[in-house]
Amino acid sequence: MIEADRLAHVSRWRPLPLAEKSLLSLGLLILAMALPPWPGGALVLAAASASALRSGVPTVAWLRLLAAPSLFIVTGAATLLVQVGGDGFALAADGGAQAGALMLRALAAVSALLLLTVTTPMAALLHGLRRLGLPEELVEVTMTTYRFIFILLDTAAAMHASQMARLGGQSWRTRIRSAGLLAAALLPRALDQARRLEVGLLARGYDGSLRTLAPASAPRLGRMVLIGGGLAVLAGVSLWM
Repeated sequence: MIEADRLAHVSRWRPLPLAEKSLLSLGLLILAMALPPWPGGALVLAAASASALRSGVPTVAWLRLLAAPSLFIVTGAATLLVQVGGDGFALAADGGAQAGALMLRALAAVSALLLLTVTTPMAALLHGLRRLGLPEELVEVTMTTYRFIFILLDTAAAMHASQMARLGGQSWRTRIRSAGLLAAALLPRALDQARRLEVGLLARGYDGSLRTLAPASAPRLGRMVLIGGGLAVLAGVSLWM
């Protein structure tokens, strides 16, 4: 199981209405994009992290989830540190400030989305999309893609275990070769398993729609107002500072 999905199923905020969690996460996302990176981005990142920890996410797990997108953010921000001119490459005059602002804003936006991910299972998210009127076809494509991610991970784990059992990790050279063989064979095998899954669903009367159950819980006006007020205070503090 994906780490974020596992955390969502055991989160203390899982029973809360989706509308409340969406207001908090999407509100933080909007603030991360609209407010200045400093201090707005830093405050959004702190608020999202504090909310995630409050919901029951362990600190190590939260940092681990932020680490993967951080690598892509740092790679993209590194391009702002240099400029290309007639004399070749040179350090940009304000590249450090721009790179720092970009990383802070992007990390704040990612943390806001991760907050919704680690507190709400995929079934509840899809149920909310259906209630919002998203076409059934798009919902099913989303569910199928999500399921295919699990197939890829399971197939890769089984292939890796098989390679290690055959001494495929004895040295760096054999590990690189094993990784190449795994990458070459992963997609065909995963597609074959996905095809078997489709055949199995059709044999059980699949009609193009996979219905999921989600607890019906209406948002409370008081909590919605409290969340909106907290977002407004965060925006005000950021602009005031």
